Amino acid sequence: MSITIRQANVDDAVLVGNAVTDLIHELFPEVAAKYPREKLVKTASELLAEDSSVWAFIAVGDDGQAVGVITLNECAAISAGGNFGEIYELYVSPEHRSEGVGLELINVAAEFGRSRGWPSLEVGAPDVPRWQRTVDFYLTNGFTEIGPRMELLIN
Repeated sequence: MSITIRQANVDDAVLVGNAVTDLIHELFPEVAAKYPREKLVKTASELLAEDSSVWAFIAVGDDGQAVGVITLNECAAISAGGNFGEIYELYVSPEHRSEGVGLELINVAAEFGRSRGWPSLEVGAPDVPRWQRTVDFYLTNGFTEIGPRMELLIN
């Protein structure tokens, strides 16, 4: 099967939302119910339709199904020298892992970031040792560790 990677638009909201739902169910099954598929598809539709600082790229197989997705945010920090990119979601379906799809998605994201003048891409990797393979994937592909990420829910 050949894979094509392209920038997602509002018409791809179902593909993007479904892939992100699958990611959440795999990473955080204990809280996945708080992220219903319909809600994530609706959010994907809204964000992809807006002129926002959120972008998605999808890896699509010959059958038109998404086999991977990467979402990017534009962030800014003084310590980063201004704007930079953040990979917020990266998912490759289990049957397509170890086929280079994840690396291709990162390469497309890096090229997109270069076109926007970003000096870097950051990603919050899942916890180890449970997700050591994911952390190793990022480290093998040029990422360096810069510390953990934490969350404070305010709504």
